[in-house]
Amino acid sequence: MSASSVDSITPAHRKKPDWLRVKLPIGENYKHVRQLVDQHKLHTICESGNCPNMGECWGAGTATFMILGNVCTRSCGFCSVATGRPDAVDWDEPQRVAEAILLMKVKHAVITSVDRDELPDGGSTIWYNTIKAVKTLSPETTLETLIPDFKGRKDDIQRVIDAAPEVVSHNIETVERMTRQVRVQAKYWRSMEVIRILKEGGMRTKSGIMLGLGEEKEEVIQTLQDLKENGCDVVTIGQYLQPTKKHLPVARFVHPDEFAEYREIGYQLGLDYVESGPLVRSSYHSEKHVIPGFGKNQWLASRSI
Repeated sequence: MSASSVDSITPAHRKKPDWLRVKLPIGENYKHVRQLVDQHKLHTICESGNCPNMGECWGAGTATFMILGNVCTRSCGFCSVATGRPDAVDWDEPQRVAEAILLMKVKHAVITSVDRDELPDGGSTIWYNTIKAVKTLSPETTLETLIPDFKGRKDDIQRVIDAAPEVVSHNIETVERMTRQVRVQAKYWRSMEVIRILKEGGMRTKSGIMLGLGEEKEEVIQTLQDLKENGCDVVTIGQYLQPTKKHLPVARFVHPDEFAEYREIGYQLGLDYVESGPLVRSSYHSEKHVIPGFGKNQWLASRSI
């Protein structure tokens, strides 16, 4: 499928296949997380990103916190987070996030953020303060940070490295050919460079890809290869779902068997952990992504049966 053919696909609300059905959020754990988020006036990508796994994750007592507000300076074609002029930086936010994570008593937490291109440091100081606050209040909690590209500025990326989270993720989102259309203000190779800098800084690295936007199989495989060559340890692969009619349409719903094939290819390329499936999102099962060798060892064991 050509890049231009994505624009010609109009069925924004075509019927989803059975494998994309999810359970409604219920249960006491879900209510507890809901109360903590509201009480501490926190933002979550679970809500802002319309994540299909919110019921499952919140029901398990986990959430992905979004710092630096809920208004992004970028206008990616796939993302439901609001675009515009963000509010002033809230310097008390790191402590509130840390206190919420402490109250949740989770063993693993995930933090992400909007892009704040209008800030001289891209928000990296708030990132540093948040990671350090969580580590101070919950030293036993492992932490994944899903960061923006900071326009590739090494000093800003280094602040995250210096804060020493267990995993640092930066999503490539799509294949090189479709980057300009899908991630308007981002650059494919700049994101690869971010991952390389993180790896050279000693971080366990992670990235994510969406399928169903019009990419070709060979392009997906090449993206996996590029991620591996630039030091990526963990890759998540999931189905793109159109948030609203204003966003890019779904070109196709990828079958679970094809996701399983990409998982196999990823491991063959040497990636350490590949999470691949229609409902997979960046933070899905992220507590497992912290452990070096866990995914690859499970894959090797399955091949020997």
